[in-house]
Amino acid sequence: MGIAGALTEAHRSQGQQYDTFRVRGKVFGYYWPRTRTAGLRQTLSEQQALVAERPDVFEVQFTSGGFGWVVVHLEGVGADELAELVFEAWRLSAPEELVAQVPDLAGGVRAG
Repeated sequence: MGIAGALTEAHRSQGQQYDTFRVRGKVFGYYWPRTRTAGLRQTLSEQQALVAERPDVFEVQFTSGGFGWVVVHLEGVGADELAELVFEAWRLSAPEELVAQVPDLAGGVRAG
């Protein structure tokens, strides 16, 4: 999930079982190397759409605080799609002033 490193104030912490991605203390993603899966914050509607369209690649992780976390089987997604999902997870977690500093993926992600 190298895209996370290009996002403003995104930090990765490595644990024994998984890595955690945060922006200003808020978790926006997880990575489990053993299973080659990631968990990413999404909107509830996006969580439902991803799982409905490709249940072999996406599964419901949990819902919390109006967000739907989705498990992503990394072998089933391309780099561009993963980048969009990571960006969206970061955007949903970052404060508005940080989001305003970073263009959307159509304009390219800029290091902060």
